[in-house]
Amino acid sequence: MTTLESEARPKAPAFDKDALRRKYREERDKRLRADGNDQYIQIKDQLAHYLDDPYTPVVDRAPKTDHVTFAFIGGGFAGLVAGARLVEAGVTDVRIVEKGGDFGGTWYWNRYPGAQCDTASMIYMPLLEETGHRPTEKYAHAPEILAQCQRIGRQYNLYDNALFHTEVNALEWDDANTRWIVRTNRGDAFTAQFIGIGTGPLHVAKLPGIPGIERFKGHSFHTSRWDYGYTGGDPSGALMEKLADKRVGLIGTGATSVQCVPHLARACKELYVFQRTPSSVDVRANAPIDPDWFAEIATPGWQLRWLENFTDNQSGGFAAEDLVQDGWTDIARRIREKVMSLPPGEMTQANMLAAWEDADFEKMEEIRARCEALVDDPETAQKLKAWYRQLCKRPCFHDAYLQAFNEPGAHLVDTDGQGVSEITEDGVIVAGQHYPLDCIIYASGFEVGTEYKRRAGFDMVGRNGLKLSEAWGDGMRTLHGVHVHGFPNAFFAQPTQGANLISNVPHNLTDTARTIAAVVKHARDHGMTRVEVTQKAQDDWIELLLGGPPRLLGSPDCTPGYYNNEGKDPGPAVNLFVGYPAGPSAYFRFIEDWRRKGTFEGLAFEA
Repeated sequence: MTTLESEARPKAPAFDKDALRRKYREERDKRLRADGNDQYIQIKDQLAHYLDDPYTPVVDRAPKTDHVTFAFIGGGFAGLVAGARLVEAGVTDVRIVEKGGDFGGTWYWNRYPGAQCDTASMIYMPLLEETGHRPTEKYAHAPEILAQCQRIGRQYNLYDNALFHTEVNALEWDDANTRWIVRTNRGDAFTAQFIGIGTGPLHVAKLPGIPGIERFKGHSFHTSRWDYGYTGGDPSGALMEKLADKRVGLIGTGATSVQCVPHLARACKELYVFQRTPSSVDVRANAPIDPDWFAEIATPGWQLRWLENFTDNQSGGFAAEDLVQDGWTDIARRIREKVMSLPPGEMTQANMLAAWEDADFEKMEEIRARCEALVDDPETAQKLKAWYRQLCKRPCFHDAYLQAFNEPGAHLVDTDGQGVSEITEDGVIVAGQHYPLDCIIYASGFEVGTEYKRRAGFDMVGRNGLKLSEAWGDGMRTLHGVHVHGFPNAFFAQPTQGANLISNVPHNLTDTARTIAAVVKHARDHGMTRVEVTQKAQDDWIELLLGGPPRLLGSPDCTPGYYNNEGKDPGPAVNLFVGYPAGPSAYFRFIEDWRRKGTFEGLAFEA
């Protein structure tokens, strides 16, 4: 693989750990809010136009009242890989229900300029080996990822039965007929023997609850509904020429902003980036993938080898080499080296945590020094520094974000942790100062910490009228993160209570797809009409999970963000958002062995 030369890193200076801890606490405390996730508002009623699809027109169709073997809710990676594995297993009547106008999920909606994956394409994009696609660059941009989703849909004939621009609003188990009844906002009332849920955490856009948000008379949109008709340009990165005479405000400085700011800075007459909390932005070092190199390494089974190698390196394993060599494996390598440098007699939990903290301090000092090295204005560079541990918020990697603030029309408006205080008819107010704007772009992300049924858009009803919200009233409970007692023939595709690999979620989804296909095939081959996890198996799995180490993400000591429920105590249910105690690599080995045995321990099959 060809790679760009990494920036010459400034040597991290010596640091005062006590002073850094105090600084971290001070920066956290000024951002704490009593309202937590309630600081954001649900997009509905007079704000509903923010959810309109700017990419694909809605096509009228008659409601569906038929029956399919498998229905999957969500047309992103989870639905596509599950559909592909089911087709390979002989289940050809798979129906994917998707609220977007095409497959892709988050990659259907997120077409903002500069959008790209932040884990390497070779492990992020699913089914590369099956479709024969070679990623064009180490971190593929959104159009290429969306095209891969569409390629999967075509190759496995998943378009034939799909329902687009359709949202499920009711899902109920019909025990007498051993099937699920699926109802949608398009009047559909069809049935399915099996269902899969893959709605994901990044599909329900949210807006900041800033007073006056509905009063703004200029143009505005959410980044997941980018209005190229207004800005000009296109998702491939063409210059947004229509912004040349515009004053644009961008609210939010998370991963989305890090990617789109360089494009806006080049295009706008004036760009104002309103920052509440800076992101940590490390080197990305993106580069084209050399076709000759790819031809040499793409031998049978290559993508699974790369997935396993990344997981081993990034989450505690000890692989002999690092195939991916990115920022994620660098984080893990630094921590591992610090911990392993401890003398054998000092390898206590307290000392290992202290070594981890030292590695983090060193890394974050490098990232803060990078601001000074790349940003011309010293005051702006200081305000772009992230004062928290690297995994307190989603780590970002980019080769042009910090430099974008060197553009003459780009302005960082740091709000000292308080955010924008008010939106007026013609701009915004920060700390009493009014900023006139022609356009406001909300890079405010997606609902993550809200109630599950609110994000899904329905409350599943299983056996004997049991609602999922009731079954999970005290927290999520599953077997392997996939099966839930009381909900026969249903499968959940998501990371929690399985591998819980957060840095590369597609690995979780592709593995779950194998589980779904294996269980469904076993049921069909043996004439079984239903399958359900037993109560004991589910209880035993939860007991195993709770005996493992505590969660590594979401510390209340972190600055507020979606990793820690915006700094608000999430309650005891958060203790169940964990993974296999021995780690992701061990989980993937365990579940592969579980599938290979073919007895599917913990599941009860009935004819």
